[in-house]
Amino acid sequence: MSAPPRPSPIVPTIPFDRDGAHFGFLRLPVSRDESAWGSVMIPIAVIRNGDGPTALLTGANHGDEYEGPIALQALAHELKPAEIRGRVIIVPFMNTPAFHAARRTSPLDGVNLNRCFPGRADGSPTEKIADFFLNQLVPLADVVLDYHSGGKTLDFVPFAAAHLLDSAVQQDACIAAMQAFNAPYSMTLREIDAVGMYDTVVEDAGKTFVTTELGGGGTATARTARIARRGVRNLLKHAGILDGEPEIGPSIGIDTTVGDCFHFCERNGLLEVLVDLGDPVAKDDPLALIWPVDHVGGEPVVVQSRNTGLLVARHFPGLIKPGDCLAVVASVVE
Repeated sequence: MSAPPRPSPIVPTIPFDRDGAHFGFLRLPVSRDESAWGSVMIPIAVIRNGDGPTALLTGANHGDEYEGPIALQALAHELKPAEIRGRVIIVPFMNTPAFHAARRTSPLDGVNLNRCFPGRADGSPTEKIADFFLNQLVPLADVVLDYHSGGKTLDFVPFAAAHLLDSAVQQDACIAAMQAFNAPYSMTLREIDAVGMYDTVVEDAGKTFVTTELGGGGTATARTARIARRGVRNLLKHAGILDGEPEIGPSIGIDTTVGDCFHFCERNGLLEVLVDLGDPVAKDDPLALIWPVDHVGGEPVVVQSRNTGLLVARHFPGLIKPGDCLAVVASVVE
């Protein structure tokens, strides 16, 4: 006879079922050198006004991605209970340890939060965070928005994304929510490897899910922050939580579910990109040169596009090594 699952050690300091604006923490006990009986304090806001839909909004799933934290800090500061119907759960720094360290992975255990779902209540600190979100917060939600950008190593055209799903009804709901977010680009996305991702477990739970990639390079720009701030309010309007209609402007449809979109590096070198983000690319066009770094006068390796479309992502640092994602050329949806 198997033992019952262990309850989560994470303790919320605010209520989820009481009207009003509540600001507090998810307190995760973590014993470490600098704090023997210490805790990681994950900031959270719950804004509620009666019955209605619930939106779960998260940023900094990866700690070096900043558009989400900016937009969600602003929303938590500005949003008043009287403006909404239902509930908004805001977690600007989902992976708080990684956020404070400006890292993709947690400095506490080296784990990538967005590759460790469903997590474990008796696991490492990051696994405990994953377990709590999946089993305590996701069940409360009708719509989930998880902000991403390229972090320190990638740069993207600013897009919102929905995935291909087995359920046509759920997929249509996710695409409609993505379109309501109304980033400059709207992507139908297939992940390289969806195992362990927050996206996957939220979708498996039957929720309407939207994600983004809004820039990169380990910073946010004025433009990408504006896109993030406007997009979340559009999504809340689409969900019926905020009054009014979403502010909809042009958005270019892009798709990574068809064609040979992903380009990976096969050698060390100095990266010279030949195409800027958002530029059109034809199959066999040169995307980049990889120059040798151990001698002078050698020939560069020419990387050619294997797809026709737009350059929507690129490696950000100037040096590149085997296995790095060099570029993504997405097909354009007419």
